[in-house]
Amino acid sequence: MARPEVTSHDIQVALDKFDELGRDRFLAEYGFREARSYFLVRDGREYDSKAIVGAAHRLRHGEVLAASEFSGGAATVKPLLEKLEFEVRVHRNP
Repeated sequence: MARPEVTSHDIQVALDKFDELGRDRFLAEYGFREARSYFLVRDGREYDSKAIVGAAHRLRHGEVLAASEFSGGAATVKPLLEKLEFEVRVHRNP
């Protein structure tokens, strides 16, 4: 499995793109489904964390890092985002 290589700036750009397109269009454009448990938080708003990281990778490297190419949640996305000083909120499904 690949490990996404992105910077804090890349994440900010992806978040801005999410805001510009809206959730449904953003997820469709970058090939991701809605998050179930892990959400990046910016200004109190929640974003699909794996989709943001995948989009940030595409924006930085020019190639899509598909959802199937890297693990999300606690394995990859959460530690990466926290290392870059973003808040990650975890929702546990009942």
